Amino acid sequence: MDILSKLYEMTAFEELINQPLSLVMIVLALVLLYLGIFKHFEPLLLVPIGFGVLLANFPGGGMGVVQATEDANIKGLNLLEIAKDYGIMNMLYYSLIKTSLLPPLIFMGVGAMTDFGPMLRNLRLAFFGAAAQIGIFVVLLSALALNFTPQEAGALGIIGGADGPTAIYTAITLAPHLLGPIAIAAYSYMALIPVILPLVVRFTTSTKELSINMKAQDKLYPPSVKIKNLRVVKILFPILLAILIALLVPSATPLVGMLLFGNLVKEIGSDTNRLFQAASETIMNTATIFLGLTVGATMSAATFLQSETLMIISGGFLAFIISMAGGIMAVKIYNLFSKKKINPLIGATGLSAVPMASRVANEIALKHDKTNHILQYAMSSNISGVIGSAVAAGVLISFLS
Repeated sequence: MDILSKLYEMTAFEELINQPLSLVMIVLALVLLYLGIFKHFEPLLLVPIGFGVLLANFPGGGMGVVQATEDANIKGLNLLEIAKDYGIMNMLYYSLIKTSLLPPLIFMGVGAMTDFGPMLRNLRLAFFGAAAQIGIFVVLLSALALNFTPQEAGALGIIGGADGPTAIYTAITLAPHLLGPIAIAAYSYMALIPVILPLVVRFTTSTKELSINMKAQDKLYPPSVKIKNLRVVKILFPILLAILIALLVPSATPLVGMLLFGNLVKEIGSDTNRLFQAASETIMNTATIFLGLTVGATMSAATFLQSETLMIISGGFLAFIISMAGGIMAVKIYNLFSKKKINPLIGATGLSAVPMASRVANEIALKHDKTNHILQYAMSSNISGVIGSAVAAGVLISFLS
């Protein structure tokens, strides 16, 4: 009986009975895993995040992240001491997440996998990526009205940029205690773009507007300026934009700078092919794994199941809708004063959810006109949204930190 008693004490059953809220988080983890594995909603992110939540909420496993606000002793420890006293997940969190290392590395990978060509060929469409950032600032002001601190409001608002690494980077800097719910909101709504975008489009556009054929408009009103040597432009663009961002918004340089560096090694070609492969594959995949697991591990029952978490989830959803609607409204206003019309779906893709938002917009356009392939046009706004959200994050960090 002593052996059986000790075996029972060794298990997590008793602690789970004493901490029933952990079961709620385990169910949430299984839901995230289901969405990632079987529904194919951002599996590269939802699977590691969901598994991190799962590991963190089994008592006795020592895989949950302990915030410095919960245990002040952790502040004075080095990484080896953190690993010894608090476990490997805390060591990963404080070395990779708390130092803001992983989000810029992921941005470098995103840049290496992104072609800026569509944006450079349609620069006027890039402005709608800026218009779609309106959700960030509307939700920020709303959060302030609900008694969130300015730093918390800024971290909450950035969810509207629809960019997971940017949301995580901003949350780490401004409100690290809200990292878990902000990351889950950002990535969950990014995964739900195929549901959210058609819903917003349905209530903000007409069939006539959705039938605007972009290629037909180009034939009627051809562009006055054509790029003669696109390769040279694509090489010079990340260098010049990095200089401009570093001068105007220095706090955005870690994200935008790494994004543009990744793109530069891609565009140079064979001379930097090894760097391109490392940025887009090895480094990107490794960073994604550790980011997902450690962010998921911050979501213990004690920190996640609070009233403000529900407000963050709701605010994030509102930010997404407002950002999409803002981009669509910007296109509608533009069309009032221009002969060359633009499909409002271009404005809806001003979010940073690349390339999912563009693919969804293209599918909607093809339903109204089988010849209306707008993917390249949508990518122009979509790519500029990535840069716009990172710059917006830099502005918020500069003003609020």
